[in-house]
Amino acid sequence: MAMLEIENLEVYYGVIRALKGISFQVDEGDIVALIGANGAGKTTTLHAITGLIPASGGTIRFDGRDITKVPGYRTVAMGMAHVPEGRRVFSQLSVLENLRLGAYTRKDKAEVETTLGKIYERFPRLEERKNQLAGTLSGGEQQMLAMGRALMSHPRLIVMDEPSMGLSPIYVNEIFDIIQEINKGGTTVLLVEQNAKKALSIADKAYVLETGNIVLSGDAKELMNNDQVKKAYLSE
Repeated sequence: MAMLEIENLEVYYGVIRALKGISFQVDEGDIVALIGANGAGKTTTLHAITGLIPASGGTIRFDGRDITKVPGYRTVAMGMAHVPEGRRVFSQLSVLENLRLGAYTRKDKAEVETTLGKIYERFPRLEERKNQLAGTLSGGEQQMLAMGRALMSHPRLIVMDEPSMGLSPIYVNEIFDIIQEINKGGTTVLLVEQNAKKALSIADKAYVLETGNIVLSGDAKELMNNDQVKKAYLSE
């Protein structure tokens, strides 16, 4: 069952056509990876889906509902969360304050506290550092905070942009383990990731984006063995 359907999506930056009519879908319960080189249009795709930039053409459907023109703050209330590239934590606020901001669309205080407890179970380091300013955390801890903050809204779909960027190998493995845990807990994941090998190893389906076009798609494990993909993205 398709949770997210993208049809002929186009995005222009001025006269530059960043997305050239791409179509793909994310099925409920899956991890779907978007891979491609820098400038391929991966982040633009995510920004258009979550309403951070306007689509110039095409349709975005979430749970069968057309959300093409829905602004970002409303997509959160609909059950979609975005973990942005570069983490974007509020550095002058504490870890706990950052997490509480993630739950701003939720009205049931008791339920928010229960979710907070679950976030601390999943990310024990965040509980240890809950009163610390977010800006003083390491890169890996900030990534965990960005993920925890997104999960506070209780999303059905979580969209992640380059979660492993700039992290040490130990943290990279930990972040990918957490993504799989989040998915096993019932959250569908759309993942944009430069580390194609890692992304394909945990994804169900994958799409390869090149200069605003989807050039390959299919089962993630099969794409891992595709010569074109190996040559372009998996060569050591």
